[in-house]
Amino acid sequence: MHFLFYAVLCALFSNLVVAKSVIPRQPPRSPLSKRQTTIKGQQFPSLINVTTEDLVSGLEQGLFTSVDLTTAYVQRIREVNDTLHMVTELNPDALAIAAQADARRANGSVIGPLDGIPILIKNNIATDDQMNNTAGSYALLGAKVPRDSTIAAKLRKAGVVILGKTNLSQWANFRSDNSTNGWSAYGGQTFAGYYPFQDPSGSSSGSGVSSSLGLALAALGTETSGSILSPSDVNNLAGIKPSVGLTSRYLVVPISEHQDTVGPMARTVKDAAYLLQAIAGPDPNDNYTSAIPNNGSIPDYVAACNFTSLEGARIGIARNVIDLSSDNSTPPVLAAFDAAVQVIREAGATVIDNTNFTAYEQWLSDNNETLVLNADFLVDLANYFNELTFNPNDLHNLAELTNYTHANPLEDWPDRDTAVWDGRGGALQQGWNNTDPRFWPAYQANLFYGGPGGILGALDRNNLDAILLPTQFSPGIPALVGSPVVTVPMGFYPSNETIVLERRGTLVETGPQIPFGLSFLGRRFSEAQLIGFAYAYEQRTMIRNQEQPYIVPNIELADVVA
Repeated sequence: MHFLFYAVLCALFSNLVVAKSVIPRQPPRSPLSKRQTTIKGQQFPSLINVTTEDLVSGLEQGLFTSVDLTTAYVQRIREVNDTLHMVTELNPDALAIAAQADARRANGSVIGPLDGIPILIKNNIATDDQMNNTAGSYALLGAKVPRDSTIAAKLRKAGVVILGKTNLSQWANFRSDNSTNGWSAYGGQTFAGYYPFQDPSGSSSGSGVSSSLGLALAALGTETSGSILSPSDVNNLAGIKPSVGLTSRYLVVPISEHQDTVGPMARTVKDAAYLLQAIAGPDPNDNYTSAIPNNGSIPDYVAACNFTSLEGARIGIARNVIDLSSDNSTPPVLAAFDAAVQVIREAGATVIDNTNFTAYEQWLSDNNETLVLNADFLVDLANYFNELTFNPNDLHNLAELTNYTHANPLEDWPDRDTAVWDGRGGALQQGWNNTDPRFWPAYQANLFYGGPGGILGALDRNNLDAILLPTQFSPGIPALVGSPVVTVPMGFYPSNETIVLERRGTLVETGPQIPFGLSFLGRRFSEAQLIGFAYAYEQRTMIRNQEQPYIVPNIELADVVA
């Protein structure tokens, strides 16, 4: 049951019904040339293309302030949120935090490159402020945590303006098996911006769409198996799925302590690297972070963004992962992949084909990952509930959450089922958790499929630095062993691509101009190396710039400053 690859959670919001016949084939593209980008000859950066370094330069020159920047992003969110539903709530304290950053800059005490920069975070990463942390469910609306999650605390320490919370597939895609990506009871249905009613993928759906449209510099997502990579794939983003243990999960609504991780989703590899730099590191509240090498020392991920990174690298292709996939009927993706391989060769890498995952076919029919996720969820969800200082619905375990979901009409059950919890093979039916003796053999099976029979074995047998795959094929095996993946834009479906709807028939899964990505997979804690490879490919191709979203906010920094 490998449904977490591309995520599934519930249908459209506000009774919006999309018939196949009303989905336009060639949507109008927003006219970027009409946007205000200069004042008295002074050039302002366009927020859909702006980078960390552009913003730092503008702030240092006094071209704009952090308050200006925050105001512009808020106005951009308000401009498109009623259409795409990507942000569930804005931070009431954002302008005050931005003003504090401006004051620091004025007296020469800037904290670092992200000081005063607005970032959005997924609505399962807790903040001890006026915002909610719901995981998309009314069950957690109004709940209070004892402190910021470690991730939020690290953002604040870096001077980041936490701008708001993004919508997600409810419970990070761990509730339903008959639903749509990007739907949550609390946030409604998120749509992506490259085609009308586009499937945003999940579960970090709102983070992906927000970052792609320039509603903040970047956003944070979480991944168990595909929830950063897949939304980055279809939203034309660079996304980093870190090694499990590189970023803390303390006070992040969980699925699995063995697979969950938190990572950045940005428009460029370097922007993602800046954000990863801010959130990585040990945390005594998450003992998995004690595995970070070199006594917890974090590499310089920004410095890893080197144009020559691919020179001398050994890159493999796990060809059987593509050949055996049920999703291999995508000629544009495969053609773009072949072109990407050629770019990587020309950049100085040795590319070795058929460096396969030897147990991949066996894994496709295996159920141990589901057993592990179920077992972890039973424990880890209860632990999160028990951390709350205010638990508005007095929920303490999955059985109580299931009963709440069935009883509350806002949760849209039974149309959107709870089969992941209470269906055949669900966590409640399984009954045993990760303290049970049955857990260990299931977990060891996962380590085999991801290790000797998967990514780690392929790397070791062939003396490789990384494995290369189209992103739609990359999440599952690394998830089993907690190894990292970096995705970067690789191409777009052509303008005459046939529209394919997801299984409920309400979202466009494949269609004209929808993006797709390329992934670099590596050993645990090899993020710096993978970032370098992805950056070197990105800078040689700049694929992201080949298409624009069909819907782009009109508000720009220059409008706010003017």
